[in-house]
Amino acid sequence: MNTPPIMDKKSLEASLVALREEHRDLDLAIHTLADAGSGDILQLQRLKKRKLALRDRIAWLEDMLTPDIIA
Repeated sequence: MNTPPIMDKKSLEASLVALREEHRDLDLAIHTLADAGSGDILQLQRLKKRKLALRDRIAWLEDMLTPDIIA
């Protein structure tokens, strides 16, 4: 997996906020297409795949922001 360059905490937090917003927007778009019933299935699959990729990126950023504490 390619890792992005090391970023400072403010940059990571800003990226996290932006990704969460994009994730919510995709969720709304997916629900709108699904509820319409006439949505393109391929388009719906692409949106879901993008949403999953965003979820993975969000999890990675959250992990980067969480300090490693050995108990």
